[in-house]
Parts: sequence; C-alpha cells; structure tokens
Amino acid sequence: MAVAVAVDPIAFTNIWDTTWRERATGAFPTLEACIHHVCQRLGVNAAASAVAAAAELRIDYLRRSLVPRPDAVETLAALNAAGLPVAVISNCIPDVPLLWESTPLAAHVHAPIFSSVVGLMKPDPRIYRLACQRLNASPEQCLYVADGEGGELAAAAAIGMRATLIRSSYSDPPGFRRPHVEPWKGPEIAYLREVLELLSS
Repeated sequence: MAVAVAVDPIAFTNIWDTTWRERATGAFPTLEACIHHVCQRLGVNAAASAVAAAAELRIDYLRRSLVPRPDAVETLAALNAAGLPVAVISNCIPDVPLLWESTPLAAHVHAPIFSSVVGLMKPDPRIYRLACQRLNASPEQCLYVADGEGGELAAAAAIGMRATLIRSSYSDPPGFRRPHVEPWKGPEIAYLREVLELLSS
C-alpha cells in the first residue's frame, strides 16, 4: 500500500499501526479514508487514483485471508440446523464489512458485528451486550468462542457469557499459546467443531 501511494513503507506501517483504534472504531468511514489519513499524517497529498490502488491491494490481500477454518462452515450450518443463532464480533476496519457478504460464513451468521460499524471494540462490554441484544438472548445463554486476543475472553465472561478459548491456528500444537493470547484458565477447545459438543453438554 505504501508503494502505491509513494510513501516510505516503514513510516506508513508505523502510522497504520498506531491509528488502529481510530480505524477500528469508525473514525474513517471507508478503507480509502483510512489510507488517505495515513498519507496526510505523513504530509503526502496522494492522488485519489493512488489511494484507490492501495485500497485494492488491501482488499485483494484480505480476500485471500478471509478463508474459513476447515470445519467452520460445517459447524455453523449445524448450529443453524439446531435453531441456534450465531453472532460474530470482529475488531476490524471498514475492509472486512466490505467483503463480509462474499464470504462463505455470511449465510450462517445472524448477527455480524463489526467494530468499525458500531463504534465499539472488544473488550468493551457494550459490544458483547450488543451481540446478545441482536441474538435476542441474555449473556448467560451465550457461548463465546475466541482465540483470546486483547482480553476478549475475560470481558465476555465478566458479563456472564460462557467464554471458551479456541486454538489460534489449527497448525499450532495443542496447548501452544501465541503471544497475543490472554492468560486463560477457563474452558478451551482445539477445533471449532467441538462447539457442538459444548452446547450439547
């Protein structure tokens, strides 16, 4: 993206990283606006065509990244078939909402909640309560499954959800913890399909 807007990649990356919270809570309504803001911070007035090119690179990268875990669609379909509504809570910038409907997950999720749209980020308890509200359920009726980034599991548990850690990547060995994973002594699963067993119990 930095090359597309003709700025130093390291400087671009530094500002891109430090403006994460702004971008993820809706300060900029579009991906192009996010990129334009970084350019402005660097004192560069990038042409609209250059910003659009940078945005297209980001979208292409994200399209290749938004690939479900091997058992995700199957598990979500089973939850749907059992009459259990599903929400997704994502800390993200406007690129994820832009691509969401084109992913295989969208058809199985009743309440997609994106931080850049609702103006709230995990672990803010309000974003969990919003998910419950959209599912027409109390926190105590909800199972929250996540890889434990930024205190999200503790926050979900604090409002009464049944929080469960899932292995960050199926390629990680059992019990392995990536650096971003919060300390967690609660329930954990290795594969998403184990959600079905948790709910049946």
